[in-house]
Amino acid sequence: MDNNYCQNERRSFVRLEYSLPLGFKICNKETISKLCVGYSVNISQSGISCNIREKVNPDDMLWLSFDRATLDFCRELEKRVFIYQNGIIGSVTRVQPEEVGTYNIGLRFITREEKNLGNIHPQAYFFEKDFKSNHE
Repeated sequence: MDNNYCQNERRSFVRLEYSLPLGFKICNKETISKLCVGYSVNISQSGISCNIREKVNPDDMLWLSFDRATLDFCRELEKRVFIYQNGIIGSVTRVQPEEVGTYNIGLRFITREEKNLGNIHPQAYFFEKDFKSNHE
């Protein structure tokens, strides 16, 4: 047997190839009012891999808007994840620059069950500020 196939899988959930456009916002005061676009690469119940043009950093918080209705497991996903204004909140876990001026990023979905949601409140404040300014 080939030892390359005997490695342990570190992921808790299976990733599905899922390449569709998505919109996102970076949670900081300079960019929260700007809707950016990219596309998804793959998705699981715990996170998503995307390709984007904007530079982000590990631990940045992003608001993601994508077509969740096409995925069967999203009914379960939506019970677990933190959803704000019909978008899913995620934390950047990986940033890999590509040669064509884009970045492949990994995001971990923030869940409702997390014991310390305090780490997202300073960044989620920017969502509230953007929402209020767009609706006044």
